[in-house]
Amino acid sequence: MLVLTTKNKLTMTETIKPGKGFKIIAILGLLWNLVGVFFWAAENFMMTEEVKAAMPPERLELMESAPSWGVIVYGIATIGGVLACILLLMRKKGAVLLFLLSLLAIIIQMGYGMFVMKWGDILGPVDAYVMPIIVIIIGIFLYMYSKNNAQKGVLS
Repeated sequence: MLVLTTKNKLTMTETIKPGKGFKIIAILGLLWNLVGVFFWAAENFMMTEEVKAAMPPERLELMESAPSWGVIVYGIATIGGVLACILLLMRKKGAVLLFLLSLLAIIIQMGYGMFVMKWGDILGPVDAYVMPIIVIIIGIFLYMYSKNNAQKGVLS
């Protein structure tokens, strides 16, 4: 590929091809984050009175006691992850920044829920601790994966 530099000289740049699993990881990450967006939208915008009535009272109280800024942070975590995966599929460096933003939002959301709201008292260990830790690990993986590919020159 020929690139015109600021000094009006033509130089050759090498295009680095991604590894064999690149598309698979990016697509799985996209699907994972799309599920997150669905749950975010369902919890915050599609909750009918019938659904609320069917929920255990403790879980409903926990949802309604969550801070309003939590909706924004949850949205940043999930929508940021979707956009980052799209940029990753397009092989754009902007994916790294969006994955970092998403990861920070995940840590804020999950940390607040586990340690301040004490999800464990109501949700049980799997929903309160195991799932949030899995979400954090996936967020870290996607961020590190995108950062590593940017450093290799796969992302431009």
